[in-house]
Amino acid sequence: MDDYLEQIRHLIEEKGYARPVDVSERLGISQASVTNMLQRLHAEGLVKHEKYRGTTLTEEGDRIARAIIARHELLTEFLRLFNIDEETIYKDVEGMEHHVSRATLEALRAVTETLRESDPFREAVLKRLKDSSE
Repeated sequence: MDDYLEQIRHLIEEKGYARPVDVSERLGISQASVTNMLQRLHAEGLVKHEKYRGTTLTEEGDRIARAIIARHELLTEFLRLFNIDEETIYKDVEGMEHHVSRATLEALRAVTETLRESDPFREAVLKRLKDSSE
């Protein structure tokens, strides 16, 4: 569900609308699967889906989508601070973002902000990582 809301939000930002075919391409799944999920999200009040017209987010759906995107961006930034390659970051974030608790996310936010703001701390962490891999 999170992946659908996230992609719908991105498509709306980019194109102004989200069609099932676009969501299908983004997620790499069949249009039939997308249509089924859109009907479910519509029933839950998270999207407005009209056959042959496209999909928009409800206020609640948009709130959730924005939180999902913020979580994704935080996890990505956190891992980038350790100079991890982008392919690994992408794979790890895709797994982590669906399972991280709010408390853990807030702890990661605090560490990310500290690493971002404190070069000596970040350099010490990077040195420790380098030393442990040798």
